[in-house]
Parts: sequence; structure tokens; C-alpha cells
Amino acid sequence: MLKMAGNKSYTIVEYFGGDSGYPCGYCKNDKGNFSHGMWSHTMTVQDYQDLIDRGWRRSGKYVYKPKMNKTCCPQYTIRCHATKFQPSKSHKKIMKKVSKFMSKGELPKGQDDGEPMDSVCDEAGPREPSKVKCATITDIQKELPECPAITEAQKEVADVAPTDSETSRKDPVSVADERTIATAPKPGMGADPGRPPCRKAKDLRKERRLQKEQIRQHADGVSPTPPTPAQTKQPKPLEDFINESLPDTSSHCLEVRLVRSNPPCPQFKASFDASYQVYKLYQMAIHKDPPDKPSESQFRRFLCDSPLEAEHSPDGPEVGYGSFHQQYCLDGRIVAVGVIDILPTCVSSVYLYYHPDFASLSLGSYSALREIAFTRQLQKQSPKLCYYYLGFYIHSCPKMRYKGQYRPSDLVCPETYAWVPIEQCLPRLETSRYARFNQDPDAGDARVLKDVGRALVLYRRAVMPYAAYTRKRKGSSDETEVQQYAGLVGQDCAERILLYRS
Repeated sequence: MLKMAGNKSYTIVEYFGGDSGYPCGYCKNDKGNFSHGMWSHTMTVQDYQDLIDRGWRRSGKYVYKPKMNKTCCPQYTIRCHATKFQPSKSHKKIMKKVSKFMSKGELPKGQDDGEPMDSVCDEAGPREPSKVKCATITDIQKELPECPAITEAQKEVADVAPTDSETSRKDPVSVADERTIATAPKPGMGADPGRPPCRKAKDLRKERRLQKEQIRQHADGVSPTPPTPAQTKQPKPLEDFINESLPDTSSHCLEVRLVRSNPPCPQFKASFDASYQVYKLYQMAIHKDPPDKPSESQFRRFLCDSPLEAEHSPDGPEVGYGSFHQQYCLDGRIVAVGVIDILPTCVSSVYLYYHPDFASLSLGSYSALREIAFTRQLQKQSPKLCYYYLGFYIHSCPKMRYKGQYRPSDLVCPETYAWVPIEQCLPRLETSRYARFNQDPDAGDARVLKDVGRALVLYRRAVMPYAAYTRKRKGSSDETEVQQYAGLVGQDCAERILLYRS
């Protein structure tokens, strides 16, 4: 993390706007994907936490925010309450499938039943970051050692500057609907009202067992007593499914290793080539990339480079904050990698790739469940770190609706940036691709830009408020751009993040 005088860490970005459309990987529209973008040379974990809570997302060091009311497939930030999560029947089925493979060694037949946890991918995500022209990090590093921290007197200069404030896994409901449509009977008289409704065999067996128990107790002269609350069966927690003990004769052994990717730790460097080879096979088999596209440099840029440096705090998790890879090692061999960021209040999923030979194990869903359990583990060390971010929820793309199955979960309102339970959001998304989720018409953005003059900029080895910068430049012509940038990041971030000015 680059530091100024006074040992204070700063986020440094260059803003690029985003007026032109580019291809969408979800609906295949040639020029329908619109987003704002900025290159982040370095970023604190708290600034990134605040940005993703306003709809931003990173791909390598490129940070982007979809233009929600203009882009063809609006992408809503989604988070799961990890500490309250209970696995669904389909989630349990996936964990049992992996456990069975570990025990008996036989891969299930058929392909994966859903999309992997790739919230950001080359085709569906932002522009290729390498095509963005920006100042080199070494140029900025030369400026920083001599750059004094901004003083309160400089901040006050901004107050006198007049400015205007900126104005695969389908959702369970949709699956049920499709099944109903596919098997709907032809119009007729309907069910025979004289016959009792059909009942599940499981319910009938349960009722017979209960009747037998009551008869036995009556014969023994014991009056049946209702079960006490302590006797009520509690749902099996997620960790019990993941940590299910396997027999000594198990065919395989699975180990999940956490390695820091930025700055790269020795274990990350030692396993780099093996991890890259899995990524290359994944991109060619799953995303149909030609062999030359998933190059080593593209892999580094996309999934290894990160603006987030390692940070530690007394009340934070033992592993610290920043960017990591979770390597799934089967009998010592890497078969899947989950790319994640550990932030002050969440674990944020960036990407998941796996060896195509194991596609039938539903590793996308399995890794998400493992990452939720990992979040719960970190929450015991850092109480406020209790959410799991799954990237973007895209309701207009049926293959991306599976993220809504990790409940309870919330979506960010694109206008007020308030979190709203997904159950309240889905009816609105059924009628419109773009929707405001906050139902209070008077609610607004709590961090709305009020004074662009107080936004910080880095100019000629000095940190200064934008109002002071415009006076130095005597007629700066970039106010519209800076106004747009500051409105998108919000007043708080605009007063902390350094916007690079050349």
C-alpha cells in the first residue's frame, strides 16, 4: 500500500467515464453493455468495501460500475447473510455428491447442473483492462514520496469554491413455473371432488409410524406426550455437511488452501503454473476460448493482479484483509481455484475456475458453499465480517439467477444504495429489467455528492481538494468529468480517494 506523509494509506484511481457501449456476454448484444470505469493503481480495503456497496466491482485492477438504467443486462450487487444461511435441499445434494466422490472415487455422470461462480468474466464483464490507457504505477510512485498529506487549511479552501451537487442455476420459483407449464393437463372437468387429494408416500409413512407409536403407548398405559422444544430436530448446519467424516478407505483427499495473491506469498508463487494450467483448460472448455486467448499475462492481469494490498487490524481476521486464492487440492493436485477478496464486512467472490474433468461435481455451487462457511469462520474472529458477496445478480439472464438461491440475501437499490431483501426485489424485476428497490419515494442516497470541491486529487506531487486544483489550473475544463466521478463514488469516498490528474 502506497503511503503519504504521516504514514496514511491512500487509494489512487484514474477515471475513464464510459459513454461507449461494448459487447455483452449475457445477452450477446454487440454494443448494449454500458459501464463507468476507473483504473485503480492502489486501493484500501475500506474504500473498496464502500465502492462495492455502491455497485462497483473489480476485474484485476480495473474497477467498473454498470450504467444500470442504460445497460442491456442490469447487474445488481448481491450479498448473502452468511451467519443466517441454511443450505437448501439442492445445496445438500451437491455437498453429498462431492462427499460420495471423495469416498468412493466415482465421478457422477452428466455435466454440471449450473453456472460456475464467475461473477466477473472476460466475455460478460468490463472492457479488457489492458486496452485502457493510464499512467504507469512507477510514474505515480515517483510523485508519492515527496507528497505531503493534505492539511485542514487546504480542506477549508474547498468550502469557498461554489459548486453544484451532481444530480445455470435458475431461481427456484422459475424452475417450478417451467415444470408446471411442461406438465399441465389439458383443460377438462378437473379433479374428482369426491376423492381425497393425493399425498406423498413419505407423509403417509410418517403418519403410520405415529399411529403405531400411539397404539403402543396406549397399550402400555403411557399417555403420549408432545415433544419438548429440546427434542425438536434442529436443521443440520452447513459445516456438518462440509466436514462430514469420511471412512479411512476413502478414495480421495480434498484440501482447501488459502494463499495470498497480492502481494504473492511463497506458496502462491510455487503453485502459480499449476493454477494457471487449470485456468487455461477451464477457459477453453467452459468459455470456448481459443488456446491463445487465456495467456499467462491475461491470467495475471485478470485474476492475480489486484489493487488491494495486504492489511491487518487488531479486530480483523487472523489472515488479514486483501486478495487471495482458495486452492482446492485433490490428492495434492489443484483441481479448482476460488478467487476472493477479504474486506472489512465481507468475503467477496471474484471468480471460480476448475479442471473440466470435474465439471459434473457442480464445483461452482460447492465452492460458494465453502466460501460461505469460510465467511462464518472469519466472523468468529471479526464480528462485523458477516456477509458473503456473490458479485452481480442478473435477473434478465436466467443462467445467472442461481445466485438468488443463497438466502437470506439482499440486493442493492441502484438509486438509494440501500440493501433490500431479494424477495421484495424479484416481483419488480419480473416486470422491468431496471428497478428501484427502495419503496420509500422520499429516500435518497445517504452519501450523495454535496460538494465536488472537497473531492481529493493528486496533482504534481501534491494532494489537494478539487477546488484548490481548479484555482491552480486557472480554468480547468474537467469539472463535468470530476463531477460525474465524485457522484458515482459518493461524497465520503470522494474525500478519501485520490483522483489522479496529469
